[in-house]
Amino acid sequence: MPFKKAEQKFSGKINECVIGVGDAAVTLGGEKGLPFLSGEGSAPVVGVEILDSYPEDWEKCLVDAYGDVVKDPAAWAKYVQDNTDAQFIALKLISADPNGANKSSEECVEIAKAVEAAIDLPLVVAGCNNAEKDGDLLVKVSQALSGKNAVLFSAVEDNYKSVGVAGNADGHKVSGQSAVDINLAKQLNILLTQLGVDGGNIIMDVGTAAVGYGFEYVASTMDRIRLAALGQNDTDLQMPIMTNVGDEAWGVKEAVFTEEEAPEWGNQEERGIAMEVSTAASCLIGGSNAVIVKHPESAKVIKNFIKELVG
Repeated sequence: MPFKKAEQKFSGKINECVIGVGDAAVTLGGEKGLPFLSGEGSAPVVGVEILDSYPEDWEKCLVDAYGDVVKDPAAWAKYVQDNTDAQFIALKLISADPNGANKSSEECVEIAKAVEAAIDLPLVVAGCNNAEKDGDLLVKVSQALSGKNAVLFSAVEDNYKSVGVAGNADGHKVSGQSAVDINLAKQLNILLTQLGVDGGNIIMDVGTAAVGYGFEYVASTMDRIRLAALGQNDTDLQMPIMTNVGDEAWGVKEAVFTEEEAPEWGNQEERGIAMEVSTAASCLIGGSNAVIVKHPESAKVIKNFIKELVG
């Protein structure tokens, strides 16, 4: 008896969202079914994170995977484009942090411009996780990269007005960040659309955790978001999801304990990659349309994982 694939039909559809320009642009979303169970829509994509300064807080094995290019953000971005499986690059402007290097927004903007000029891949620009500083920083990044169709990652409740207006005016996608809560995610999407940002230009950053560290709450939140978007045709939740898994995966003891500290656990780099890959894969199964990782091997494995599941 021949196999007949059973498909569940939904009334809703995830918005299609193009990031980047030219031949390297990628499309997120478009699916009408649950992750990897529908042949419609665009396959999920994987991006690699770089920083605007030397990654002092990264594990040595992670820094060693890139070598000296980490000393120059533009060179680092070009290396990632040419030597990894990244389909987009995520630049995190950590040096803007008022509690860290506290570089001016103008200084960080120059770095963002240099990175954008060095690559053809789509660019995601993240702030320093300080809502007040990012409210100024991401606006100036938006203006400097006008027309490049970047992703401003991410607007939060305290700065969504300035970031949303700037991104909308300068032709970018705006990501809305919420803390693993369907109601907060929906509320921020509504607030952004009320500013005039088209739903097709909004990406959701609903948060994550490393697998084994409360990830089941992440999974249930993503499930609820996707089922509401598809099954209930809730247009306020039909935005693609982008998830940065690197910080969470490389922040747990399985990834940060050195071989001297935990010799029985084996190679530290392999452990870190395993945590990152398993977290990214879980996010994709839950509904993420794009994941951001740190290690190039993680990007390679995840891209192949997507290819095998999409078929």
